[in-house]
Amino acid sequence: MRIVIAEDSVLLREGLTRLLAEYGHEVVAAESDATQLLAVVHEHTPDLVVLDVRMPPTHTDEGLRAAVELRSVRPGTPVLVLSQYVEERYASELLALGTVGVGYLLKERVADVREFVEAAQRVADGGTALDPEVVAQLLARSRRRDPLAALSPREMEVLSLMAQGLTNVAIAGSLVVSGGAVEKHISSIFTKLDLPPSELEHRRVLAVLRYVAGN
Repeated sequence: MRIVIAEDSVLLREGLTRLLAEYGHEVVAAESDATQLLAVVHEHTPDLVVLDVRMPPTHTDEGLRAAVELRSVRPGTPVLVLSQYVEERYASELLALGTVGVGYLLKERVADVREFVEAAQRVADGGTALDPEVVAQLLARSRRRDPLAALSPREMEVLSLMAQGLTNVAIAGSLVVSGGAVEKHISSIFTKLDLPPSELEHRRVLAVLRYVAGN
């Protein structure tokens, strides 16, 4: 893989660079802040972007905001967030842009080097790598033990395609049904998963997270 790293810690940045090189991957750029991330990605077109959440100048959420912007401007760019924190708002926004090629791992829970490298490869290949704690926090409002059990086989198919990042139009084409039928299925999914309309939460993201957590 050709990888871009955005991490303000010199030790971690250099450590990741050497670690990935040992497994045969090339770090084409290693940035200390997120301000030039879009330009760097445009220049190198990497197979994966690994970045921290809290970066200069304020050390709050610059990295994750940069990831959201990157996925908005360059959809499909594989992004692996490696952080000490779960930033629920921006994590939801990031996943709302599609779960294909997205990862969010907590640094303190990455104890196995090989497991981390495999997660990075999975994200680069278009898969998903979400730390269980990330999923747990984003689903904190949900108290149902098995929220997927109420879904019909067709609704599970629709939810599965949503988890792959497909739009309603693409889902309709894949299942050979009308767009209206897809909308009805998604509405039913939201109802059965107890996801009412909300200005604070993205229902499509929460539905996908429940699917990921249950599979």
